[in-house]
Amino acid sequence: MKRALVIGASGQIGRPTVAALVRDGWEVTAASRGGGRDRAWGEEVCTVRLDRSDDAALAAVVGDGCDLVVDVVAYDAAHARQLTSLAGRVGSAVVISSVSVYDDRKGRNFDTLHEPDGFPAYPVPVPETQPTVAPGEASYSTRKAALEHGLLAAADRLPVTVLRPGAVHGPYSPLARELYFVKRNLDGRRRRVLSYRGESRFHPSSARNIAELVRLAAARPGTRVLNACDGEAPTVAGIGAAIDAVMGVETETALLDGPPEGSVGRTPWSVPLPVVFDMSAAQRELDYRPVVSYAESLPETVEWLTQALAGRDWREGFPLLARAYPDLFDYPAEDAADTEG
Repeated sequence: MKRALVIGASGQIGRPTVAALVRDGWEVTAASRGGGRDRAWGEEVCTVRLDRSDDAALAAVVGDGCDLVVDVVAYDAAHARQLTSLAGRVGSAVVISSVSVYDDRKGRNFDTLHEPDGFPAYPVPVPETQPTVAPGEASYSTRKAALEHGLLAAADRLPVTVLRPGAVHGPYSPLARELYFVKRNLDGRRRRVLSYRGESRFHPSSARNIAELVRLAAARPGTRVLNACDGEAPTVAGIGAAIDAVMGVETETALLDGPPEGSVGRTPWSVPLPVVFDMSAAQRELDYRPVVSYAESLPETVEWLTQALAGRDWREGFPLLARAYPDLFDYPAEDAADTEG
C-alpha cells in the first residue's frame, strides 16, 4: 500500500486531506503538534505528535521513506530546506502555499492592501503565470514566496506540487470569514451593511476542494504550481444570501457605494477590485473538478460555527479572526449609520 505523511493533519485542510487520501487507497500517517484524530478517520490512519520545526523529529516520522509528503503548514524558506532534505526518501510532495504571493506587476500585492492606492489590480482571473512578490522574511506573503522558491529549486530531486488556495473555508477554520453572517443571524440581526454595493469578490477555497487537489496531485507526481480555489467566486452579497438560505432567515441589506465607513460595511471579503483566480491549469493538468460548490459546503460550516459559538464570546473561539477584524460586530455603529436599504 502507498504510504503518505500529512503534516498539519488535525487542522482545517489536513482533516479532509487525510480522508481523501484514505479513500484513494493510501495508508496515512497523520502528524500534528497535538497528535489529534478526526472522528471520521478509520484504523488505517496512524496519528503521531510532531513539532513541525524539529528537523530530527520529522526525519524520524518519515523513517526509511514514504511515497508522499503533504505539508499543510509549511511557511518559509526553512521549511522548504527541511522538506527538500528528505529527497531520496520521499517519492513526491504536495505543499500548501497561498494566493497572497501574487503581485499585480505594479508592485501592489497583499502586503500593500492598506497603503494609499495599494490595492492590487489583478487580471480576472489570475493565472499561475502572474508574477509573485520577492521571496524574503518580511511578511506572510514573502515567506510563502520563499517557500515556493526553495521547493521549486529542488524539483530535480523532489517532485512537488505547490497549491495556492484563496479564502479557505469550512469547519475548523481559525479565520472563519462566514462568522460575519452566521453570528449576525444568530444574534437576531436582520439588517446588515455591505461596502462596494456588496459586489466584492474574493475567491473562496473549500478545504474539501483543496483536499481533492491534493489527492489528484498525489496520483500524478510532478513539479507544478496550481491555484487551489472553488469553481466559482461569489460576491459578498451572494455569500450572505446563501448563508441566510441555510439558516432559514430573511435579512435586509443596506449598501455603501464605496469603501467601508470605519467598521460599517467592512467584511472579511470586502475588496474594491475583484480577486479571482484561474482554475484552468488544475483542470487541464489534474482533471480537477470541484467536489463541492460554495453553497453546498455551507451547511456543515454553519453547523460547526453555531456549535463553536455556543456559550462563548466569539473572540475567545476565534482569536485569529478577532485580531484581524477586531470590530467585525460593531452593531451600534451599524445602527447609527445613514445607509440606503
